[in-house]
Amino acid sequence: MTRGGRNWSKTGLAKQAAAATIAPASRQGDSPLSVTTAAPRSGANWRTGLELIALGAIWGSSFLFMRVAAADFGPLALVEVRLVLGAAVLLPFLWQARAQLAPRLWLHLSWIAAINSAIPFVLFAWGAERAPAGIGAITNALTVLFATLIAFFFYSERIDARRAAGLLVGFAGVVVLASGKVAGSNVGAAALAGSGASLLYGIGVNAIRRHLHGVPAGAVAAATLTTASLLLAPFAGLAWPRHPLAPSSWLCGALLGVLCTGTAYAMYYRLIHRIGPARAASVTYLVPLFGVIWAWLILGEPLTPSMAISGAMILGGVALSQQRRS
Repeated sequence: MTRGGRNWSKTGLAKQAAAATIAPASRQGDSPLSVTTAAPRSGANWRTGLELIALGAIWGSSFLFMRVAAADFGPLALVEVRLVLGAAVLLPFLWQARAQLAPRLWLHLSWIAAINSAIPFVLFAWGAERAPAGIGAITNALTVLFATLIAFFFYSERIDARRAAGLLVGFAGVVVLASGKVAGSNVGAAALAGSGASLLYGIGVNAIRRHLHGVPAGAVAAATLTTASLLLAPFAGLAWPRHPLAPSSWLCGALLGVLCTGTAYAMYYRLIHRIGPARAASVTYLVPLFGVIWAWLILGEPLTPSMAISGAMILGGVALSQQRRS
């Protein structure tokens, strides 16, 4: 994106990574991260590449875990497990920055937590009950495009012809995806749910950039996950399954929270500190790829022509919207 790049999405999640590419004050330079990064040493390039691939693989697997566990837990209960475990992993970040979180900031954190964590996570989990894991992974990449659009309509950021073309191509990919079928079943509802989650991520990215500027990213993530878990707790309690949960569902729920949320966010912030937000945000392109690969390898879910075409269109739109004039 032109001016800033903040990647506050998770998972779905994003997650978080896709949004970092918004250029202005989002996650680059003057973002809430407030990170100054030196040019990476050439000897560390191989390590950076491996870490980006690992992070893409972890975030991509979150859609597989939701696919396995959502039907047993239900979306609300599963997301509550994810939020609680993810927040627990990130609590050290929150403790370190506790002095920077003035009481007035918690008012912003409450509604940002709802639109940037609780509701999107539930939408992705709801979609995972109804469609292959790859559907959610592909729509998650829309976060970058939605973040650009929100910044244009509400924060007066410019969109040139190239970025506008990227938006059109990306959103056309959603139409292709929503109109497709997998194993004879329509996936339109799940595609729309994933798109709605990405829209909320896009709003959340801009909100964090404006209202939580100067607060360390790790603390923001920990605070939003913690607040989101509190907001969702009453609904998750009412919807908590009455039947015994399978060990595989518990395992997937635990991995979703500990690995794909808490640990992945920590990895992402480490990358931002070392190589900068713009380069770290390249993980956006790996998440849909790994999401589809894991679903195919482990669950035997097919990659349909509509999924392949729409994925190429959405990622192509993201790439086009990220390019800058020389």
